[in-house]
Amino acid sequence: MDEPKPQNTFQPARLQADVAVIGGGIIGLGIAWEARKSGRSVALIDPAPASGATFAAAGMLAPVSELHYQEEDLLELMLESSALWPGFEQSLPASASGHGTGYRTTPTLAVGADAADRRALADLRDVQRSHGLQVESVPVREAREQEPLLSPQISCAFAIPGDHQVDPRRLAATILAALKDHEPADPTWTEGTDDGVTVPDRAKQLLWDSGRVAGVALESGTRVFATETIVANGLGAAALGELPDGLSLPLRPVYGDILRLRVPDKLQPLVTATVRGMVRGVPVYIVPREDGTVVIGATQREDDLSGAGTSDNPVSAGGVYQLLRDAQVLVPAVSELELLEATARARPGTPDNAPLLGRVQSPGTSGHTGGEDVQGLIVATGFFRHGVLLTPAAGRICVDIMDNVADPRWNKFRPGRFSRPLTGTASADGDQDLTCQHLSKDYA
Repeated sequence: MDEPKPQNTFQPARLQADVAVIGGGIIGLGIAWEARKSGRSVALIDPAPASGATFAAAGMLAPVSELHYQEEDLLELMLESSALWPGFEQSLPASASGHGTGYRTTPTLAVGADAADRRALADLRDVQRSHGLQVESVPVREAREQEPLLSPQISCAFAIPGDHQVDPRRLAATILAALKDHEPADPTWTEGTDDGVTVPDRAKQLLWDSGRVAGVALESGTRVFATETIVANGLGAAALGELPDGLSLPLRPVYGDILRLRVPDKLQPLVTATVRGMVRGVPVYIVPREDGTVVIGATQREDDLSGAGTSDNPVSAGGVYQLLRDAQVLVPAVSELELLEATARARPGTPDNAPLLGRVQSPGTSGHTGGEDVQGLIVATGFFRHGVLLTPAAGRICVDIMDNVADPRWNKFRPGRFSRPLTGTASADGDQDLTCQHLSKDYA
């Protein structure tokens, strides 16, 4: 047997890549993969990739079910990304992981527990149909023929053929393996890393050179210089040093409890389709996995049980009780499953629950949208409930921006939309305007 290749534990003080991606969650991984496919070298900066919200995510690819009132602006982006998913998944080399991604195109079944839930789901169906989405009412008897372990007491069922699923943990492992699947002779190899791509460190602050972002300084002291720097580290984005003046990234942690359970052989399969239910007005979902487990989630709360304000968080006892109680209303056999894992993570939310995605405009004294784009910098965070679904779109949009072919449809998600104009102005004696604070900085 060949001896394992020794790892290069020395990190040089300076790295150079075409693209520095800050954050190794599913969004950062997807962007890094799309950048690599475009022929660019990548430095993926994260001490523990895919250990935050990605680790807890259920992986529902559900643009139809995830249409919420007053969030219609997101629909076009979600549908775009949903259409990109088959090609994105197929672009990952089959040899990159022995476990695949868990991508499944089985439909979603939405069910209600009582009459009030039936009315709420019917109202939502009308909204979904008004946007041209396919949602069909299914007789309860037919739904139970499809899923025999559904409770006979459910009040309604709706088939949503366009909502699918993927296993985020397997997906992240596959993307990481694909990113590392190259040789030092390849033009996409980043010198100074163990595997040509990953940098197990934390970003400290952006580096500037002549008014543009030139890379990122790491906590270890290493500096990563890049033509493009992409800030995709979720809740950590707002704390990154040397962000453009006036830029506000109003991210808030929204915690969710999620359960993983093993289905005994006698109950296999518990369900064949993703079941999204409403029980006394409270949503709950059951997602089947290929390995004979199911995922049940997800509560949504903004209380930080640890007080640490981090993405990791203690699991709420009330959340676990609620999930098991409501899942059993829809599928009584849930009570016979083995509880394997209870996890809580925080998703990065924004005031309008839409992502912060795109270039940052230099703020002006008359308004934050009046300046020119800050070159060398792209922000991709705040994906909230939709990170896994929007991964292909985020990667495609970032590469298009780097290629100077950005799609104006996505301008509504620009990261500076919550920023306020600066009040400083140039004085009569030539003092520098506050908007130009970074222009003279040179960290090269």
